[in-house]
Amino acid sequence: MEGKALLLVVLGLWLQSLSASRGGVAAADAREFKDIESKFALRTPEDTAEDTCHLVPGVSESVAHCHFNHSSKTFVVIHGWTVTGMYESWVPKLVAALYKREPDSNVIVVDWLSRAQQHYPVSAGYTKLVGKDVARFINWMEEEFNYPVDNVHLLGYSLGAHAAGIAGSLTNKKVNRITGLDPAGPNFEYAEAPSRLSPDDADFVDVLHTFTRGSPDRSIGIQKPVGHVDIYPNGGTFQPGCNIGEAIRVIAERGLGDVDQLVKCSHERSIHLFIDSLLNEENPSKAYRCNSKEAFEKGLCLSCRKNRCNNLGYEINKVRAKRSSKMYLKTRSQMPYKVFHYQVKIHFSGTESNTQTNQAFEISLYGTVAESENIPFTLPEVSTNKTYSFLIYTEVDIGELLMMKLKWKSDSYFSWSDWWSSSRFAIEKIRVKAGETQKKVIFCSREKVAHLQKGKGSAVFVKCHDKSLKKSG
Repeated sequence: MEGKALLLVVLGLWLQSLSASRGGVAAADAREFKDIESKFALRTPEDTAEDTCHLVPGVSESVAHCHFNHSSKTFVVIHGWTVTGMYESWVPKLVAALYKREPDSNVIVVDWLSRAQQHYPVSAGYTKLVGKDVARFINWMEEEFNYPVDNVHLLGYSLGAHAAGIAGSLTNKKVNRITGLDPAGPNFEYAEAPSRLSPDDADFVDVLHTFTRGSPDRSIGIQKPVGHVDIYPNGGTFQPGCNIGEAIRVIAERGLGDVDQLVKCSHERSIHLFIDSLLNEENPSKAYRCNSKEAFEKGLCLSCRKNRCNNLGYEINKVRAKRSSKMYLKTRSQMPYKVFHYQVKIHFSGTESNTQTNQAFEISLYGTVAESENIPFTLPEVSTNKTYSFLIYTEVDIGELLMMKLKWKSDSYFSWSDWWSSSRFAIEKIRVKAGETQKKVIFCSREKVAHLQKGKGSAVFVKCHDKSLKKSG
């Protein structure tokens, strides 16, 4: 009997110590994460602008309290450097677009504002600590709740892109995806892979480069490819609608309050291009793999064979090659950003030898749905008996291409040579390839040979099998 009583006492003491240790574990858990300075706010579709509920590493109840959805995917948004110490206006816009596209998801905004408002080099150094905070948060979610890391997509802007990369390199298991939105250039252009965003940081890393103007390391956005797929809209250096003329117009309309927006215009365009891809899922913008932006400008890269083209943004095809693929596209100056790309090839012939430089032309395209008229383009050189390839794009979907007009503009300044000589070329055919549909079409002159004269009327070209050709036969 005494033995039984003793056993009960021992059992009671053991249970007591177990429950005490349980409480102790929770307290220890919270203490273990006490040095994490970054905050993790789970925003809601109803309130995309405010951090009303925080997930606190080590405090399991906070996850239930914020109504975290364990069966859905999670987006983690990481902001960049800030002058004001406040969130920029793009944050709620991105949160809202993510929820619109994935209503059941969790959108977490990482607040590292106090570290992000230091002098730039100091904040750049803090990306290591922020990345570590994010990785510890993700590891805790996985260990504590068995939340699958394969459901995690990190989105980092500017310095935040490198914080996302560092986080990805420190998680116990690889996160599904990191999207780098114009990752910061200064202090990172020549940095080793562990200190910046790199393809090893997630199962798939896609990057948008929108403000790479200037020499390397002076450029606001990083110039070199740092993902599996690196997309350079409009060549990556600068974005349409962000020029000084536009700046003056915006200041005139809205006052000086938006000046900071203009400074950030090209840099922040990366975010708005991604938002566009979330909201306009039916019509993703296409980007094309190319060795250089010069080759792209010549229209030489509009191929979709062997993963040579891809969607920009959320609907990207996760292509992982050994080497990063650099991709290019043109865009409009505002949302929706999608345009339609065409390669145009023209053979200029003539009886007299003639070479001219920097010649301005206009081309008009007429399709089954709409037309796009007077698209300007300049050829650096035009010579007799040579073929030239160049890229043009339309902001509207014109449908299937039926007819084209080509005009050779006179020089903007008065030129005696224009006055005395009649510069002209003969053109039989124009070859066109549409990037978005991958269709190739050959256009012929209605007069068998069109004579294009500088400063004179347009030459008209129709599809070569068109009946109107037979009339002139």
